[in-house]
Amino acid sequence: MGTLIEHGIAARTFPGERFSGDYAVVKPFAHGVLAAAIDGLGHGEAAKAAAELAADIVERHAEEEPVALVERCHRALKGTRGAAMSLASIRESGMMTWLGVGNVDGRLLRIFDTPPSRETLSTRGGVVGYQLPPLHAYRLSLMTGDLLIFTTDGINSGYGKRFLAADPLLRRQPVQDIADRILTRFGKTTDDAVVLAVRYLGSVS
Repeated sequence: MGTLIEHGIAARTFPGERFSGDYAVVKPFAHGVLAAAIDGLGHGEAAKAAAELAADIVERHAEEEPVALVERCHRALKGTRGAAMSLASIRESGMMTWLGVGNVDGRLLRIFDTPPSRETLSTRGGVVGYQLPPLHAYRLSLMTGDLLIFTTDGINSGYGKRFLAADPLLRRQPVQDIADRILTRFGKTTDDAVVLAVRYLGSVS
């Protein structure tokens, strides 16, 4: 399989803590790639343990559909702090299926639309490993150049009002720089934070 995406990850640990409870995962599989952002509840070592377990499951079962993958994580995380998580399964066909539980924000910036537009992931309230809501994944078709951004709640929730799909810099800026820019401009100092930026490069044969 050719290159389907490029991605960048920016992260910050809660000041004074040795460990972060926020993780980002990008895992290729046979016919696509999975992208996920995971936020273990709270911060510190217990949050890290929950997020690390969820990240390991996501990596080992990346080919599964998002609903089944979140349900698998839920079973494994019982007895831990639990986690919020959002994930997207991007297939060779150019179809993306995304799903979120808790407060990990997901946005798709269609920067080459005329005019540029944005879609926001509708997450469900709950905690993976503790209280799982009814799950519903959403499917949509990607276009070359679309930019997917996941942010944990260590990023100011209002960042999207000032980080617009119409920003011409997004068309040429490397995805790592985009992730770094969001963390620097909108990151809080009161929590762990992760930004995962994914640019879709187009379907492959």
